[in-house]
Amino acid sequence: MISGSIYALLAGCLGAAASLSAKLTLGADYLKEICEVGLESGEQYDETTVCLWLHIPMRVLCVGLMFLCNAVMWTFFSKALRYSSSSARVTATTTAGNFISSAILGKLIFGESQAVLYWVGISLTLCGLLLLHASTPESLPQEEAKRE
Repeated sequence: MISGSIYALLAGCLGAAASLSAKLTLGADYLKEICEVGLESGEQYDETTVCLWLHIPMRVLCVGLMFLCNAVMWTFFSKALRYSSSSARVTATTTAGNFISSAILGKLIFGESQAVLYWVGISLTLCGLLLLHASTPESLPQEEAKRE
Protein backbone atom coordinates (compact mmCIF):
# COMPACT_ATOMS: atom_id res chain seq x y z
CA MET A 1 0.00 0.00 0.00
CA ILE A 2 1.29 3.48 -0.87
CA SER A 3 1.70 5.83 2.07
CA GLY A 4 -0.04 9.18 2.39
CA SER A 5 3.20 11.09 1.78
CA ILE A 6 3.71 9.49 -1.63
CA TYR A 7 0.13 10.32 -2.61
CA ALA A 8 0.68 13.90 -1.42
CA LEU A 9 3.87 14.26 -3.47
CA LEU A 10 2.13 12.88 -6.54
CA ALA A 11 -0.73 15.32 -6.00
CA GLY A 12 1.76 18.20 -5.87
CA CYS A 13 3.46 17.09 -9.09
CA LEU A 14 0.12 16.72 -10.85
CA GLY A 15 -0.90 20.18 -9.69
CA ALA A 16 2.27 21.56 -11.29
CA ALA A 17 1.50 19.63 -14.50
CA ALA A 18 -2.01 21.12 -14.55
CA SER A 19 -0.53 24.60 -14.15
CA LEU A 20 1.89 23.90 -16.99
CA SER A 21 -1.01 22.84 -19.21
CA ALA A 22 -2.90 26.02 -18.36
CA LYS A 23 0.14 28.16 -19.12
CA LEU A 24 0.60 26.43 -22.46
CA THR A 25 -3.09 26.86 -23.27
CA LEU A 26 -3.43 30.53 -22.35
CA GLY A 27 0.17 31.66 -22.67
CA ALA A 28 1.50 34.00 -25.28
CA ASP A 29 2.02 31.76 -28.30
CA TYR A 30 4.10 29.09 -26.54
CA LEU A 31 2.47 26.37 -28.62
CA LYS A 32 3.15 28.19 -31.90
CA GLU A 33 6.81 28.51 -30.98
CA ILE A 34 7.00 24.83 -30.03
CA CYS A 35 5.35 23.92 -33.34
CA GLU A 36 7.75 26.07 -35.37
CA VAL A 37 10.80 24.66 -33.58
CA GLY A 38 9.51 21.12 -34.08
CA LEU A 39 8.96 21.62 -37.82
CA GLU A 40 12.26 23.39 -38.53
CA SER A 41 14.03 20.14 -39.28
CA GLY A 42 11.60 19.15 -42.04
CA GLU A 43 11.86 21.58 -44.94
CA GLN A 44 8.90 20.19 -46.89
CA TYR A 45 6.42 22.11 -44.68
CA ASP A 46 5.83 25.83 -44.44
CA GLU A 47 6.12 26.31 -40.67
CA THR A 48 3.98 29.42 -40.46
CA THR A 49 0.91 28.04 -42.25
CA VAL A 50 1.01 24.66 -40.54
CA CYS A 51 1.48 26.17 -37.09
CA LEU A 52 -1.31 28.70 -37.61
CA TRP A 53 -3.92 25.93 -37.53
CA LEU A 54 -2.01 23.24 -35.59
CA HIS A 55 -1.75 25.27 -32.38
CA ILE A 56 -5.56 25.23 -31.97
CA PRO A 57 -5.87 21.43 -31.56
CA MET A 58 -2.77 21.54 -29.35
CA ARG A 59 -4.50 24.09 -27.09
CA VAL A 60 -7.61 21.92 -26.91
CA LEU A 61 -5.38 18.97 -25.98
CA CYS A 62 -3.73 21.06 -23.24
CA VAL A 63 -7.14 22.05 -21.83
CA GLY A 64 -8.11 18.37 -21.64
CA LEU A 65 -4.77 17.55 -20.03
CA MET A 66 -5.28 20.33 -17.49
CA PHE A 67 -8.68 18.93 -16.44
CA LEU A 68 -7.31 15.37 -16.32
CA CYS A 69 -4.32 16.38 -14.19
CA ASN A 70 -6.57 18.32 -11.81
CA ALA A 71 -8.98 15.40 -11.44
CA VAL A 72 -6.20 12.91 -10.72
CA MET A 73 -4.47 15.41 -8.43
CA TRP A 74 -7.60 15.76 -6.26
CA THR A 75 -7.98 11.98 -6.20
CA PHE A 76 -4.41 11.56 -4.94
CA PHE A 77 -4.85 14.39 -2.44
CA SER A 78 -7.97 12.70 -1.04
CA LYS A 79 -6.13 9.38 -0.77
CA ALA A 80 -3.25 11.13 0.97
CA LEU A 81 -5.68 12.57 3.51
CA ARG A 82 -7.17 9.12 4.06
CA TYR A 83 -3.83 7.37 4.63
CA SER A 84 -2.14 10.10 6.68
CA SER A 85 -2.59 10.90 10.34
CA SER A 86 -2.38 14.67 9.82
CA SER A 87 -4.02 16.88 7.24
CA ALA A 88 -1.37 19.56 7.89
CA ARG A 89 1.32 17.06 6.93
CA VAL A 90 -0.50 16.23 3.69
CA THR A 91 -1.05 19.87 2.81
CA ALA A 92 2.58 20.82 3.46
CA THR A 93 3.86 17.84 1.45
CA THR A 94 1.57 18.62 -1.47
CA THR A 95 2.60 22.28 -1.41
CA ALA A 96 6.30 21.47 -1.33
CA GLY A 97 5.94 18.96 -4.16
CA ASN A 98 4.01 21.51 -6.21
CA PHE A 99 6.55 24.30 -5.69
CA ILE A 100 9.54 22.13 -6.51
CA SER A 101 7.85 20.55 -9.55
CA SER A 102 6.78 23.97 -10.81
CA ALA A 103 10.33 25.28 -10.56
CA ILE A 104 11.74 22.26 -12.40
CA LEU A 105 9.09 22.35 -15.15
CA GLY A 106 9.49 26.11 -15.54
CA LYS A 107 13.25 25.71 -16.01
CA LEU A 108 12.93 22.78 -18.44
CA ILE A 109 10.05 24.04 -20.59
CA PHE A 110 10.28 27.84 -20.45
CA GLY A 111 13.87 28.45 -19.38
CA GLU A 112 12.71 30.35 -16.29
CA SER A 113 15.02 30.93 -13.37
CA GLN A 114 13.78 31.44 -9.84
CA ALA A 115 14.98 34.16 -7.49
CA VAL A 116 16.88 33.38 -4.33
CA LEU A 117 13.83 34.35 -2.27
CA TYR A 118 11.84 31.58 -3.99
CA TRP A 119 14.40 28.96 -2.92
CA VAL A 120 14.55 30.41 0.61
CA GLY A 121 10.78 29.97 0.82
CA ILE A 122 11.02 26.39 -0.49
CA SER A 123 13.74 25.65 2.06
CA LEU A 124 11.60 26.96 4.91
CA THR A 125 8.65 24.92 3.66
CA LEU A 126 10.82 21.80 3.53
CA CYS A 127 12.16 22.45 7.05
CA GLY A 128 8.61 22.74 8.33
CA LEU A 129 7.71 19.58 6.45
CA LEU A 130 10.59 17.73 8.08
CA LEU A 131 9.39 18.90 11.49
CA LEU A 132 5.88 17.67 10.72
CA HIS A 133 7.12 14.28 9.55
CA ALA A 134 9.55 13.86 12.45
CA SER A 135 6.98 14.54 15.14
CA THR A 136 4.93 11.66 16.40
CA PRO A 137 1.20 12.21 16.61
CA GLU A 138 0.14 12.76 20.18
CA SER A 139 -2.76 10.72 21.42
CA LEU A 140 -5.77 12.60 22.63
CA PRO A 141 -6.56 12.65 26.39
CA GLN A 142 -9.80 10.78 25.71
CA GLU A 143 -7.88 7.94 24.09
CA GLU A 144 -5.48 7.73 27.05
CA ALA A 145 -8.39 7.53 29.50
CA LYS A 146 -9.92 4.65 27.51
CA ARG A 147 -6.66 2.74 27.62
CA GLU A 148 -6.43 2.93 31.42
